[in-house]
Amino acid sequence: MPIKIAPSILSADFANFGAEIRAIEDQGADWVHIDVMDGHFVPNLTFGAPAVKAFRPHVKTVMDVHLMISPVDAYIGAYADAGADILTAHVEAGPHIHRTLQAIRAAGMKAGVALNPGTPAEAVEHVLDLTDLICVMTVNPGFGGQSFIDMTAKIARLRAMCAGRDILIEIDGGVTTDTAPLVAKAGADVLVAGSAVFKDGSVDAPDIYGRNIAAIRKAADGATATLA
Repeated sequence: MPIKIAPSILSADFANFGAEIRAIEDQGADWVHIDVMDGHFVPNLTFGAPAVKAFRPHVKTVMDVHLMISPVDAYIGAYADAGADILTAHVEAGPHIHRTLQAIRAAGMKAGVALNPGTPAEAVEHVLDLTDLICVMTVNPGFGGQSFIDMTAKIARLRAMCAGRDILIEIDGGVTTDTAPLVAKAGADVLVAGSAVFKDGSVDAPDIYGRNIAAIRKAADGATATLA
């Protein structure tokens, strides 16, 4: 399966989200990744459901919504109404991740589960039948632009655990042309990249976004090609 690139709009121009989303999609983004942070589960505050709903008309690919909030369950309906295609909750965000994933699917979205760097792969072993995507955090969540934490052993473990299941493994944090090959080789399917995509570009110079996306994709695909 070709690697998917999901730019995080946390690194976009906050005053121009509609144009930024259209620009990254026109330049080859496979998904649009939206980081929702509550200032409680993580030490930052970003978007809520009304903002995500406002983004929806501009997203023509897949709107990948990553909830870094706690609690989660009370807000699942709001993000379904906002138009999320994939809704990801952290296994650490509450005591009943099984129920959370059930509720996400029942609301008509694909269900994702995220793992912080200190959380082992085995934390999701018993919810794989309810999971469409596993998001492996390769930074501690809360801020963009952080340095990559090597989680390749965890990624490989998850890849083995998911054998025979239609589950995507997504990597979020510190993805660059240097780190993309490491996670791709370990078994990643989707790479979330913020700073590495938006660096030096703008809606007035969108071709830079395209070059950045293409460079990450080439680096990741090159690593997986060596395994073929």
